[in-house]
Amino acid sequence: MIDRRELLRSATTCLAWLGTAASASAQGAPYPSRPVRWIVPYTAGGATDVLSRLICQRLSERLGQTFIVENKPGAGSNIGTQAVINSAPDGYTLLLTSTANAINASFDPTLPYDFLKGIEPVAGVARIPLVLVVNNDLPVRSVADFIAYAKANPGKLSIASSGIGTSLHLSGELFKSMAHVQFVHVPYRGSAPGLTDVLAGQIQGMFDNVTSSFELVRSGKLRALGVTTKERSDALPDVPPIADTLPGFETSSFYGVGAPRSTPTAVIDLLNKEINAALDDPLVKQRFAELGAIAITGSAGRFGDMLATETERWRKVVELSGQRKE
Repeated sequence: MIDRRELLRSATTCLAWLGTAASASAQGAPYPSRPVRWIVPYTAGGATDVLSRLICQRLSERLGQTFIVENKPGAGSNIGTQAVINSAPDGYTLLLTSTANAINASFDPTLPYDFLKGIEPVAGVARIPLVLVVNNDLPVRSVADFIAYAKANPGKLSIASSGIGTSLHLSGELFKSMAHVQFVHVPYRGSAPGLTDVLAGQIQGMFDNVTSSFELVRSGKLRALGVTTKERSDALPDVPPIADTLPGFETSSFYGVGAPRSTPTAVIDLLNKEINAALDDPLVKQRFAELGAIAITGSAGRFGDMLATETERWRKVVELSGQRKE
């Protein structure tokens, strides 16, 4: 004989399942049911593209839909960022967030959006140390030497960056302020042309992402004086932190993923889980190590806390440097 209580329990479970299925059917196919756009607010090439394509390939494999990297550069990452903020909050348009977003919140008073309110944190991707590199002909071999040389030759040093308001530019401004030195800032449209002129001796030095400069250091074409993180970089283990000479000095570039505000929690949670799984992939780990990148793992909430912390950190750097977008 069938137990009536067991029958009722089974019926209740069945009704609950049917209700869930009906709800899912009403909302459409499970996410993702079509290609997902991954907006990179920079030109093609460089660390942003490499990191994005690594993660998107893994997401495409794991979720069975294409994650398309789309470059949308301009206005210091603001064009791509605003495009994502204004997109439908359905998980089909994602943003490669970066240090630029944290900087622009205080550096650019004309922003037409509030980044922390307009973007839903999804997951971290990577943190990349910066390194102070100089032309081999410059007679300095340490951060202390560089400071002494700058003080003995005020205004005669030129330091390149990838553009005004970038982490490379503001790292140099922070260094100037903390070391009480002066040098001429020369902005370029990207890291590569700046490095080219440092190699040629037209510019004496540059704060650059480890990713794009460590091979030049390893091959002896440039000299590295110090990294901008508190710890040494695995890509340049013999290069000490600048903080060893300037206590408290710390900057880096970071990258993560954001979605338009009000994107469903279930979508955010799925993407966070799969991005973390991609970061744990042995091939991705190997490629990150080759790039000098440090994976940022954890929950969406933890990444949101990091975005708030970084925005405040760079606000202080912007204030200390006295720099603002004109």
